[in-house]
Amino acid sequence: MSLKEYQDLCKLTAKNFETREKEILTWGLGIAGEAGDVAGCIKKTFAHDNDQKEGIKENIGDTLWYAAMICNFFDWDMQEILDNNLKKLTARYPQGFTTEDASRENTRVDWNEK
Repeated sequence: MSLKEYQDLCKLTAKNFETREKEILTWGLGIAGEAGDVAGCIKKTFAHDNDQKEGIKENIGDTLWYAAMICNFFDWDMQEILDNNLKKLTARYPQGFTTEDASRENTRVDWNEK
């Protein structure tokens, strides 16, 4: 399945809101909550020896669902966002991650450049 297909399928399981403001607030708060759940499962797994690896996977999926809905809200293509993110990171770390490269000013990607 392509990311575009995923984005379209996510719409089928999304609530319809009375206002666009309520919609984006729901998606924005939802992604924050799910990311917090990922962190909580990691903490329980490694700090409390309570295996929550399945919970980590489930919550990553939920986080990605909210990311797709945010992209849908703004009519953004997730594939383009991920491609631009990799472009930024490979420009910042051309030989792979180094502490020296990480301490330099961030490399920006021109989102309009193809």
